[in-house]
Amino acid sequence: MFRLISGQLSQAFRSILELPRVQALAVVRRGSHNECESDADFDSRYEAYFNRPDIDHWEARKAMNDLFGMDLIPDPKIMVAALRACRRLNDYALAIRFLEAAKDRCGDQVGTIYPYLLQELRPTLCELGIETLEELGYDKPELAMKHYLDMENISHHDSM
Repeated sequence: MFRLISGQLSQAFRSILELPRVQALAVVRRGSHNECESDADFDSRYEAYFNRPDIDHWEARKAMNDLFGMDLIPDPKIMVAALRACRRLNDYALAIRFLEAAKDRCGDQVGTIYPYLLQELRPTLCELGIETLEELGYDKPELAMKHYLDMENISHHDSM
């Protein structure tokens, strides 16, 4: 008798537990489509997003984090739109952070890609009054100390 009841209960529980799993699988299938966005569509989508007049700080930061979370360096026209959004929000720090992230994203090609980005962004930076990382001195560590062996004119008495 106990075996019969436990078998029926386990069958009922299995049917209850399997139903949501099937529904969740259907939702995942409906949500996954194989549409491929072209580069131009991607650029125009982000450019339009940053050009929205009602963009707020959270949305701007979210979009910037999404951009730099991808395996790409944003096109200069996207960066111009983002810098203009920072100006509309009156957030100079966000603009500088955006430039820092772009420079960091260049990786080992920073010597070739970053100067190109600055060349393309220079008119916008001048127009908006945004200085580059190099102009602000952010390209060099502020509190970096020389190694003690590299210091000149140090004697034993100075170290005590």
